[in-house]
Amino acid sequence: MDLFCLESDRAVKAQLDLNILCDDRVLQSLLTIEERFIPQCSYFQRVQTDIQPYMRRMVAGWMHEVCEEEKSNEDVFSLAINYLDRFLAVMPTRKSYLQLLGAVCMFLASKLKDCRPISAEKLCMYTDNSITPRELLDWELVVLGKLKWNMASVIPNDFIEHIMRRLPLPKEKLAMVRKHTQTFIALCATDDRLAMNPPSMIATGSMGAAICGLQLDHNDQRLSRDNLTDLLAKITNTEVDCLRACQEQIERVLAFNLQQGQQCQQKSGIRAGNKAREQQDQSSTPTDVRDVDL
Repeated sequence: MDLFCLESDRAVKAQLDLNILCDDRVLQSLLTIEERFIPQCSYFQRVQTDIQPYMRRMVAGWMHEVCEEEKSNEDVFSLAINYLDRFLAVMPTRKSYLQLLGAVCMFLASKLKDCRPISAEKLCMYTDNSITPRELLDWELVVLGKLKWNMASVIPNDFIEHIMRRLPLPKEKLAMVRKHTQTFIALCATDDRLAMNPPSMIATGSMGAAICGLQLDHNDQRLSRDNLTDLLAKITNTEVDCLRACQEQIERVLAFNLQQGQQCQQKSGIRAGNKAREQQDQSSTPTDVRDVDL
């Protein structure tokens, strides 16, 4: 008798629980415990001597590319960055181990958030096999120990649905606002200057920037910049001035990254043009001495 496996390769996600999202006690609980999972200090000044801010940006960009390539849950990248920052805030680390640390943080975050976690072997492959699965597993225990096994961190993504349910957003725009907010949160995670901000402030600032960017205030004045900032501040019990400053900083980070992207595209275009001209010159160069017209 033949047995057929009816399991699908498609990941099935749990539906949102409105009893949780609409309960103010849940949001208040998140706001109360989020301080436990913020890096304890600005570690580039007090802890790390070998690692520089640009190195963190590079490894964060690499981690984001891996999560995108693996189509990981949206929470995996933010959670992995939280582990990375918390570890660097308590443990001096050599720069040669930074990519290994980033891989370990993704390994742990994927176990918590993905229904099919990224394997140790695949993570080693993404490092061009510069690390081994044995090193990854050994460092997993080191990271767990330094973080005291407190792995269920509160991250900005945890606030998205709670905030959206309390805003007067059009139903047809919910998916777009959610996607743009997640993009802003991922962008914030790659910038070390925003690492010390509470997750709730990153979430509200990102959502404010997303809604203002989508210009949803045309149909509802409650979503204008000033009114929206006041409403977001009330939802998360945040000071208006702090939230406004955070949102402006997020927008500056976005503008900087867009400028960097345009410069990279221009450089790529220049290189491609030079290469094309070189090929054209080579193709017009006679290969036989008899072709040279004296």
